[in-house]
Amino acid sequence: MKSKIINALKITGLDPKTIEELVEIPKDLTNGDYAFPCFILSKTMRKNPLEIAKEIADKINKDGFERVEATRGYINFFLDSKKFAYNLLKTISKEKKKYGSNKVGKGKKFMMEFSQPNTHKAFHVGHIRGTSLGESIARLREFSGYDVIRANYSGDTGMHIAKWLWAYTKFHKKEKIQNDESWFAKIYVEAVQKLDGNEDGENEVLEINKKLDEKRDNKLLKLWKDTRSKSITAWKPVYKDLDVKFDEHFFESQFELAGKNISYELVKKGFAEISDGATIINLKDKNLGVWVLLRRDGTVLYSAKDLALAEKKFDKYDVDESLVITSVEQNLHFQQLKKTLEIMKFKNWEKYYHLGYESVRLPEGKMSSRTGNNILYADFRNELVEAAKKEINKREKLSEVDAEKRAIAIAVAGMKYPMIKQDTNKVIIFNKEEAIRFEGDTGPYLLYSLARANSILKKSNKIKGNFIIHQVDEYERKLINELAKFPEIVDGSSKNLSPNLIAHYSYSLAQMFNEFYHTCAVIGSKEEKFRVALVSAFVQVLENALHLLGIPTLDEM
Repeated sequence: MKSKIINALKITGLDPKTIEELVEIPKDLTNGDYAFPCFILSKTMRKNPLEIAKEIADKINKDGFERVEATRGYINFFLDSKKFAYNLLKTISKEKKKYGSNKVGKGKKFMMEFSQPNTHKAFHVGHIRGTSLGESIARLREFSGYDVIRANYSGDTGMHIAKWLWAYTKFHKKEKIQNDESWFAKIYVEAVQKLDGNEDGENEVLEINKKLDEKRDNKLLKLWKDTRSKSITAWKPVYKDLDVKFDEHFFESQFELAGKNISYELVKKGFAEISDGATIINLKDKNLGVWVLLRRDGTVLYSAKDLALAEKKFDKYDVDESLVITSVEQNLHFQQLKKTLEIMKFKNWEKYYHLGYESVRLPEGKMSSRTGNNILYADFRNELVEAAKKEINKREKLSEVDAEKRAIAIAVAGMKYPMIKQDTNKVIIFNKEEAIRFEGDTGPYLLYSLARANSILKKSNKIKGNFIIHQVDEYERKLINELAKFPEIVDGSSKNLSPNLIAHYSYSLAQMFNEFYHTCAVIGSKEEKFRVALVSAFVQVLENALHLLGIPTLDEM
């Protein structure tokens, strides 16, 4: 319908893109379903906007519109509400899970690198934001026709590993190695604490890191491999909960040798230099400081490994875009990385992108793997599951199995939704009690709205056949208009890598439905068949939106 309005407004002489940007959706339906402000035309037409609006409104082809009016410098478009509602509901019924999708990315490969937990550390609440954002962006791009490759990249070498191995061999070597994130996190925090001001310990850590880099201590290498394997295994239940699967899981250890070789080659070509024994890229003239590739002792840093990873991604997958999302703390690193790729004349440097997101904090302050001031994923998840069970038991008595299954879905919605609904440039203060509420702008509220709609459909399962629309009232019209927005929201979210737009839309849609639910009787009403079709369309669109957010759906709460 928006494209029809754009076509109708071509008589203004403006290009379609400008028209699309200017077309508005009035908050008050008495001002139409769509509106176009004519103020921009005043200069070129040398007339009052009120006159311009009336002149253009009179010339517009009214076919498909109930009416077109000029009001206070705006052209207001009123749709033929019955015809529009009928066609929309039929379209949603026909397209089902594909409603809202498009083919913008057809024939293009898109690699999405996200999550990136490090071995030997905790998977904590902060990781949920990057994992949730990455999966949602991947789903949006798939919905827009792209061939999406999901990649994970984990640090399994480097100083944090050396510190962990130091603490384990010093204080825990008699303990059985566990695939428990809390066990790994505890030892890492202990390492940081015991190395504080401990010069001898720091030297021992440097020696461990050098031995790992040179692979010259078989006993140490075996310990590293065993603990690495258990640490990776500990992530499996996390990704199962969050419904995330990766096509490729890269590890830093795979890129050590290639990173060193690239660094040596950059020195040979004069792009890099040796400074105080370290290998660096001097980017001061680009206002990007100094980027260190190799330490003075020759051990490789993740900067050099990232250069090797970039080459691997494009060599193996030949992608049209490679996007990495990390915390904003790494923004400078990725600016330095992209500039270095450009300097070394890497042919795909322009296809390499980075998106930074702000941190997740507790009400009492910032989380840190180093200090242990964080919430481990497993503990956090279990707290939310228990809170969800209490809410469920207030409403209905279920078996332990059914209550657990339902509570996990509610907990995941409670986790993911707050992580996605915020702009990536905003810090999240995560409030557990707020996240699990069944009312307000929360994930569980969306599931509750869906369950409420499904209960209507269950009661109406004998109602079949085509519907006739006698009239469309205010609340029906609001809900219909909101359902019609979905394809446009999807397109904008995908292009702008902004799943928060889908989250805000989902909440708005649920609110519209609940207004309709409280105002318009469905079962037994004169408009029963039409309203059942409207509820069915709402269920389908909200399910599609929740899928794009990576949030599981429930028939019952």
